[in-house]
Amino acid sequence: MTDDAADATRTDAVDRVRERAADLAPALGATWTDDEPWRFLTDLTAIGSRMAGGEGERRAAGLVADAFERAGLADVHTEPFELPAWERGSASLDVTVSRRDGEPATRSFEALALPYSPSGSVAGELVDVGYGTPAEVDERDVEGRIAVASTTTPEGGRFVHRMEKFGYAVDSGAVGFVFVNHLDGQLPPTGSLTFGEEAEAVAVGVSKETGAWLREYAVGGTVGGAERGSVGGAVDTASQGTPAESESVARAELSVEASTTPGESRNVIGRAGPDTDERVLLLAHYDAHDIAEGALDNGCGIATVATAAGILAEADLPIGVDVVAVGAEEVGLLGAEHLADRLDLDRVKGVINVDGAGRFRDLVAMAHASTAAASVAEAVSTATRQPIEVDAQPHPFSDQWPFVRRGVPALQLHSDSGDRGRGWGHTHADTRDKVDDRNVREHAMLIALLVAEFAAPERDLPRLDRDELAAAFREADFETGMRAADLWPADWD
Repeated sequence: MTDDAADATRTDAVDRVRERAADLAPALGATWTDDEPWRFLTDLTAIGSRMAGGEGERRAAGLVADAFERAGLADVHTEPFELPAWERGSASLDVTVSRRDGEPATRSFEALALPYSPSGSVAGELVDVGYGTPAEVDERDVEGRIAVASTTTPEGGRFVHRMEKFGYAVDSGAVGFVFVNHLDGQLPPTGSLTFGEEAEAVAVGVSKETGAWLREYAVGGTVGGAERGSVGGAVDTASQGTPAESESVARAELSVEASTTPGESRNVIGRAGPDTDERVLLLAHYDAHDIAEGALDNGCGIATVATAAGILAEADLPIGVDVVAVGAEEVGLLGAEHLADRLDLDRVKGVINVDGAGRFRDLVAMAHASTAAASVAEAVSTATRQPIEVDAQPHPFSDQWPFVRRGVPALQLHSDSGDRGRGWGHTHADTRDKVDDRNVREHAMLIALLVAEFAAPERDLPRLDRDELAAAFREADFETGMRAADLWPADWD
């Protein structure tokens, strides 16, 4: 396509979005003052735990179905699916150090088991692996030790996911894993270790404040400005494991009680527009971790989708839009996997996954290596004069992944807090008081326009080429971490 043709295509798309916004002005205007998003979010967060496979998730599915009915969606129903349901028990982390008089002293720290951690106990030295990137793990001798890694990653590169850090540390010989929150507040983080199966080693989350102590006690940690077990700031592997070092480095005992048993989750599905062969999918997960209300992750996301559904129900759509609240995202994208497996993906024009929208002020559209999907977000941003930051880089850690890896173009809609990492998400503090429902309502309006543009007959959304997609993941430095987390598709080799 020539530059002039590309400019004309962009202009046509912007004009089309403006015309559609004018047609939907009554529905968009009603959304501006609608109290339904806040009332729905209140009901959802009042449940408490919405852990995948649990009673709270089942109750939440009923609330979502009711919200879809109120929005005017057709054929609202639920589709159950089986999953390995993980249930949290107790966790303990005890560290024994030598006192000044040489006698041992043991201290206990608060810890939360990470989902799909098996039951079990391990003991060994702690080893500080910093951010937990593969390069940092390679710098340490983690064999037989308990790795201590941060929830964040260095600036200047992509965000390295918890599953990658855990998988790489265990593959390198670690017998246990401690995930340290990088934010203040005595908030131990949670988050699944694997996609839908019991992990190979015990693992817990601890607060930033606990992590500061653990790093002081760890191989590679710092004491009085000097690094334990190191010479000149680099790890002294020759001295590791010597009696002198073993006496100076604390030993930890890490125990987890948990169970993984057969369970059931469910997707909630409704339709906007005509019942056509070709479809657009609008997704958001409604499950949440069991330690909090899940208001931000992903209460805001499913509230945004339910609100957008009400606008789409008023739209004159050329093809059908399946609006799907997926279950069990937090433990492995299991609802999205079930959906992708049962659909004829040749009939799916594109996917919009809302995971993180509605939380903060400005919308972020992750295009997952699809330039056509990115151009949809750019057109809506230009037409509405609303900022939408477009990020082309792909990742495998949300509900678009089962579709993207099969070549379906997708947008993942997030929002930017200005901080690196999850913030309150995956902690006890993910509560309704953090939500400003103006963001939910405004993002719902933008999402309705994004979905309608995806559905436009003039909008061409080419399939993602497998080799080009694999190359994009390699270019973004995902391959090592994805292989460690057992997420690299076999047909990409």
